[in-house]
Amino acid sequence: MISENFIYSNAYLMFYPTIQAEILSSGQGNCSFSNAVAGPIIGGPFTLINTEDEIITEKNFLGNWVLLYFGYTSSPDVGPEQVNLMAKAIDILESKENLKILPVCVTIDPHRDTPVQLRSYLKEFDSRIVGLTGPDNAVRQMAQEYRVFFKKVEEEGGDYLVESSHNMYLMNPKMEVVRCFGIEYSAEELSKDISKEMKKIPS
Repeated sequence: MISENFIYSNAYLMFYPTIQAEILSSGQGNCSFSNAVAGPIIGGPFTLINTEDEIITEKNFLGNWVLLYFGYTSSPDVGPEQVNLMAKAIDILESKENLKILPVCVTIDPHRDTPVQLRSYLKEFDSRIVGLTGPDNAVRQMAQEYRVFFKKVEEEGGDYLVESSHNMYLMNPKMEVVRCFGIEYSAEELSKDISKEMKKIPS
């Protein structure tokens, strides 16, 4: 029997070269996702749960600039680095440019990342980071909408890791993706490019 993870990961890999080409063709981490006819190619509605067990949808974030990252609390290296990067970038934006952005972290490992676990993890980096989890099918649907690749990799003893892409998405106040950022960014570079996008739209 073919597993759901196998189907999902292979479906993603079919489209991954096209997605990466879109990213690379428009500059370092700059994603051109708009489609004048069909609307945004990446992104969409979602219903998840925050770390206070409250139901959250995309409508809760309307009116805010959002920096969105998909990760998981047991990530051994890149995940913590990216969450720390997010925290440092919003600090720079607020302290140096007086720009407000809402950091949001969606877990791709909802089986282990309960609201309590996610809250405890994110608090170690920055209490302003909004953590989202939920049923596996809801998380998977959102990941598909945002073209986020992830798959479970079984290890000895019944444990597992999660392989995933590590892009961050910058969402405008209409919850539309305007940029994506890869792991090559420093906090200074990330905050600088976010600032450029935010200043394109009058406050």
